[in-house]
Amino acid sequence: MKNRQEIYIITGIILFFDQLIKLIINNTMNLYQEIVIIPKVFSIYFTKNTGAAFSILENNTTLLIIITVIIIYIIDKFIKKEASFNKLSTISLGLVMGGIFGNLIDRIIHQGVIDYLSFSLINFKFPVFNLADICITIGVFFLFISLLREKRGE
Repeated sequence: MKNRQEIYIITGIILFFDQLIKLIINNTMNLYQEIVIIPKVFSIYFTKNTGAAFSILENNTTLLIIITVIIIYIIDKFIKKEASFNKLSTISLGLVMGGIFGNLIDRIIHQGVIDYLSFSLINFKFPVFNLADICITIGVFFLFISLLREKRGE
């Protein structure tokens, strides 16, 4: 039970900071405005993604909302089913859930996800992303590591 509470606390913290940053971006910048932080490397670039990662299913907001709700339901059922989680799994699930909820709220309110972190390396420009995306990616990676450790009995 305690692990579940920790997962939901982490989810809430991630969701709070994700939405706070997006609120600031949305209220202080114009869409497609860019603030260069490190020239040719990093900038804050306000854009909206109407698709999923790398604009997959672009302009299918309703379908993405339905898919997201189903994923949240499945993860929540998994969290409630398990007796306990190790620390890494607890953090991982909190990161993933917080990120998923953050992007879901954007899709519902803004009809697309607010993205703002823009990185370039030499002449390659990475897709613009946000805190929720980072949390989902790190959370999935750590969850995979945690599951591998459990299989090995560590």
